[in-house]
Parts: sequence; C-alpha cells; structure tokens
Amino acid sequence: MSAFIDAQLQTALLQLKDKQQYRKLPDIEHYGRYVIADDNTLLNIASNDYLGLGSDAELQREFFEFIQQSMDCLPKMSATSSRLLTGNDTQLQALEDELQAWYETAAGINQTATKSALVLNSGYHANIGILPALTALPVKTVILADKLVHASMIDGIKLSESKRCLYRRYRHNDYAHLATMLAQVAEDVERIIIVTESIFSMDGDRADLPALVKLKATDSRIELYVDEAHAVGVLGAQGLGLAEETNTLADIDYLVGTFGKAFASVGAYILCDKIVKSWLINQMRPLIFSTALPPINHAWTRFILAKMPQLQTRREHLAQISLQLSQAISPEYRVASAAKDPIYESPIVPYILGDNARTMTKAKQLQDAGFYALPIRPPTVPTNTSRIRLVLNAAITHAECERLIMQLSI
Repeated sequence: MSAFIDAQLQTALLQLKDKQQYRKLPDIEHYGRYVIADDNTLLNIASNDYLGLGSDAELQREFFEFIQQSMDCLPKMSATSSRLLTGNDTQLQALEDELQAWYETAAGINQTATKSALVLNSGYHANIGILPALTALPVKTVILADKLVHASMIDGIKLSESKRCLYRRYRHNDYAHLATMLAQVAEDVERIIIVTESIFSMDGDRADLPALVKLKATDSRIELYVDEAHAVGVLGAQGLGLAEETNTLADIDYLVGTFGKAFASVGAYILCDKIVKSWLINQMRPLIFSTALPPINHAWTRFILAKMPQLQTRREHLAQISLQLSQAISPEYRVASAAKDPIYESPIVPYILGDNARTMTKAKQLQDAGFYALPIRPPTVPTNTSRIRLVLNAAITHAECERLIMQLSI
C-alpha cells in the first residue's frame, strides 16, 4: 500500500474519532447471561438473544445428548461446498421441510396453499441476494421501501437498481405517504415490491402489516417483502413472528426470517412460492457462490425449531419486562413516533439521547452499574438520534429490569 493511501486512511479514521463514530471490536468473554469486559461481569442487554436460549447451558447439553442418542453419526462440522455441489445435506433438507410445516401450522392452511422454505447463510445474505434475483427478470419493477429498513435490505435494493428497476423510500411507517407513491407509479410498471421490516431493528417499533395488506389489495401488481428478523421467536403463538400474530401470513409474498437472534443459531430463510424458490436457486448469487452452513448448525436449528411452539411462557415474560421498561422511560428519551402510553411492541427499547458524547457517557454509566449496554451512533441511526439500544431477553428477571430502570433515571 502506498504512503498516500496510508495517510488517507489515517485521516479518515481520525475524522471518525473526532465525531465519536469510531468503531472497534470489543474484547469480551461470555459467561451465561453475562458478558465479561475489562474484568467486570455485566448483565448482557445488548444482544439479540431474545428468548435467552443462547445462554441456556442446560438446553445445549440436552441438544448434544439428543444427537448422540438419535443419530448414527454426528452431523459434519463443515459443509465444505455450496448447496449446488455437495453442501445440500440431509439436515438442511429436513430443516426446510420442517420450516414449511411450521408455516402451515401458524397460517392454519393445508399443503396446497403453503409456501416453500429456502435456507440461507445469514439475514444479510438473504437480503442482498433475494431482491436482485427477483428483479433479474425482464420485468419493469418499482421497489418502495420503508425509510428505516435494515442496511442489508438497502444494499439488496441498490444491487437491484437498473434501467428496469427503480426504487424509492417512503417515510417510516407512513402509509399515507406510501399510498401517494403507489398512486404515482406509472402504468407501464409491471411489478411493485413493498419492502419493510416487521419489527425495526433500531427503533423496536412494528410495521402495520394489516395496513400493508390492505394497500396490496388495491393493485394486483403489488408484492410484499417482509423481514421478520427481530420478530421470529418473539411474536405469534407458534413463534413465527408478527405476520402470524396479525394473521397476515397468506398475504405476504416473501417472508424472510433469521436464526441468529431468538433461535440462538445461525442462518436465515425465506418462505415463498415454490416457483420463486426454484428461481432463487438458479439466480441468487449469495446462495450459489457460498459454502453452505455446517450440518451441525442445521441440526441445532432443527432442535430449537421443534421447541419454538412450546416457548410461549418465555415470550409472555419477555413481553412483560419489555413493556415494564418501555413505560418507565421518560417521553423525552423515546423515539419521536412513540405513543404517549407505550404498548408492547418488541424487546428492543431505544433510549435516545441524540448527542454522541451524551450517549457514550450514559453507556459508560450503565456499564459501571453492571449492565452491558452499548451506544448506537450515526450512520447506524439518523443524525442526532444516538441512543442506547436496550435489548431485553426472557432470562432477565423483573428485579433486574427494575434495577436497570433505576439506573436510567440517574
């Protein structure tokens, strides 16, 4: 590397530090529900382990006993190739069948009206691969995306952009604005894809899926793409997410979810029409050109999936403590769109301070008090909305939640 490029990098990094936007990898160790950082043991309120399964040592022991007793040989530790070569193992195929059955149970439908499941390596792989594959067809398309969709969805949309595929973004959860955009779509456009998260990763609020379904009914060109990453495992009697809870599963064309959060595993999936699955297998570059995840990971995901409908007690407790925390936060620290009297939306509870320096100071105060809380700053969130992203999980007690509330008031 030349001295000129080295100097440019040094300058750019210094600018990030001056704006208090410099990132570095944390030096931490996990110990059950806790994170050990700088020799301090802190309660983890920063991860997406919503059901507390990732820190459940007893559950992990049960899994290893299960595979030793039920399988002739342990699942491989590596797939060693893509799914289109030798990476399409029996664990992976069984997982897709079980995801389809999960969907059928949650939607209350039979196999003739079901969606097919396709398992992918991560939520990021899913979102940067699905939309470009869908828009590879010679079809004039417009993508309309919520302003606050995840970075992976934005990247996927940008990769889709071409002469025959344009995109626009509507104001966050503003369906009147979306309706105006829909009315402005030219008649020669053959397909409109509305893209949203069900639970938004930084604000923790919900999309109004019934409202989107109602809009979809106004134009036969509309398709719905919903990322349930932060709702899977958290919402719905079966744990399938917000679409299950709002009875909108059958109306969503592309239902994406992940295993790296409430499932405490790794990977992602899409539930879609069988013909769409076939198209993705043929066109989706992150699927075609990536080594598949290890079979041992798919076995663990199947183990968790079998338990997911039985975890309603954890979901109910998570809802209780999340609402307890949301209601305790002063309105001045809530997102601008938050209701005066908060209702339960998700385990993601933002504590917005606005200024980077204030946010860093508050995060340090919470860490000193025994909570592993982290600051979220631009460009991850919009300018002047720096925050502590408080993330609860089902292993946190009411007493611990009350102690957190007390620290926030200081």
